[in-house]
Amino acid sequence: MNVLKSDLKVSLMIILTLFSIMTFSQEKQTDKPTIKWNVTSQIWMRYSDLNEGSLINNEPVVTFFDISVRRLRIPVSSQITPKIYAYAIFGGNNYNFKNKTFALEALDLYLEYSFAKSLEVGVGKSGWQGLSRWNIRSSKTMMGLDTPLFTLNSVEKNDDLGRLFGVWVKGQVGKIDYRFTFNRPFIGAAIPDGEVNFANNMPRIKTSSYIKYQFFEHESNKSAYQTGTYGNAKKVFNVGAGFQYQDKAMSDGDALLPTTNFYDMKNWAVDSFLNLPLNNKDAITAYLGYYEYDFGKDYIRNVGANNPTNGGGSDFNGQGVAFPMIGTGATWYLQFGYAFKETKFLDHLFVIQPNISIQSSDWDALNDQMTVYDFGVNFLLNGTHNSKFTIAYQHRPIFDATTIQQKGYKGMAVLQYQVSLK
Repeated sequence: MNVLKSDLKVSLMIILTLFSIMTFSQEKQTDKPTIKWNVTSQIWMRYSDLNEGSLINNEPVVTFFDISVRRLRIPVSSQITPKIYAYAIFGGNNYNFKNKTFALEALDLYLEYSFAKSLEVGVGKSGWQGLSRWNIRSSKTMMGLDTPLFTLNSVEKNDDLGRLFGVWVKGQVGKIDYRFTFNRPFIGAAIPDGEVNFANNMPRIKTSSYIKYQFFEHESNKSAYQTGTYGNAKKVFNVGAGFQYQDKAMSDGDALLPTTNFYDMKNWAVDSFLNLPLNNKDAITAYLGYYEYDFGKDYIRNVGANNPTNGGGSDFNGQGVAFPMIGTGATWYLQFGYAFKETKFLDHLFVIQPNISIQSSDWDALNDQMTVYDFGVNFLLNGTHNSKFTIAYQHRPIFDATTIQQKGYKGMAVLQYQVSLK
């Protein structure tokens, strides 16, 4: 019954959203606007070497094979009038054997008004945030399998998969592309107990920005979600800088206690992105970024994407495939890929794109550098992301729970198929 009610709510939300778009358009213009939508899904087959002490239903597990739906996205958009734009994304993450139901929710739901190309204003629930290129990016066009998740630095703590309610201004002036955002974070449920974590107080406004300079072709700023790789379709070179700030975002105890210490969230980053088609129809995609995170004294967070376990973990990393992904400290992030020109493979035309990503973080809470490597190869049918196979391997560091020093590495291998239906 609860599942049925949830499905009905989602269906009703979709119907009401589309109905309101069409009704509004009829009042403002004679021709009905075009409603664009599609469905994109990423399916994983994965083999994981799990962290020590990991449990599944209280049973110790060392290695594990699973199949899951990593992401499902249903974007819906409409240019209601030449000035008014409506956008929504319905979807969810991590539908696996631990859950019998899949929570399909409204991730984005907002309106934008365009005064000019140089000034557009939006309001609603969205992924419009600042900091870096990869703070919010297109999951469909990512070059790496799952990169870089550390830029979603408050994910599921005081946001909804990186989305928040708020207002923003954005635009393009010459070669400059900018965004300024003012968001109200969600109320966190957990109460910090001794160690710094997201505070359980009234959430203050989260202010952020990202500004980039575009040397070659301009990228679209219609969506908040930055393209991961263009292959040989676009020549792009950008440099950018951004920040995030939230007053009293973190604390080391219950916000109601007078002994609790509060910390502001103060993050900034600089980065560069290159997508360069070559004369032989091959293409290079590269990214380099430097991130300085300040969440308060020794903040650290272990994250395991689409984690197959539900308990245990005797290492500092915690359970499953988690590692110290986010914290107070500095990070270098590098990504490089090479897309070969379209070639025939298994009787189909593919663009084959090997790639590597490296996150190297000097977290204050650790006694060693934290460096994780991601290797992958994309097989893009007919050179597009609409039908894409990816073979990937993640090499993650393991930290001892007592010394907080690295004691080794473990791995995770994934075969992903992505399909996008327009």
